[in-house]
Amino acid sequence: MRVRHWQDVVSLLLGAWLVASPFALGFTGAATWVTVLLGVFVVLFAVEGFIVPSYLEEWGEILLGLALVAAPWAIGYESSAATTNSVVSGLLVILFATWELMTDREFITWWHDLWHHPAT
Repeated sequence: MRVRHWQDVVSLLLGAWLVASPFALGFTGAATWVTVLLGVFVVLFAVEGFIVPSYLEEWGEILLGLALVAAPWAIGYESSAATTNSVVSGLLVILFATWELMTDREFITWWHDLWHHPAT
């Protein structure tokens, strides 16, 4: 297992925070389970980035970040701490995944080829 992008380490830490945050911040109910579940998936995508480095895992993290941002309103969180935690964590997950995409040579090559050499 090799760290190719430092952003994967940050994503792993964000995922761990999401798993622990309901207990640290004291919120309960659906917000707890949604936050823990999405946190576990963030951790899994980050670990996948260590094992099989690919820009595709970043797209999964972006989707998870969007889910974290939308969850408080889609589920109806009862706690402002849960809402703030979910939105801020989701935005950070999106930020670091996007940052990694923009610095990943494999993705940059794919993106360049897609737009400059379209299939005919």
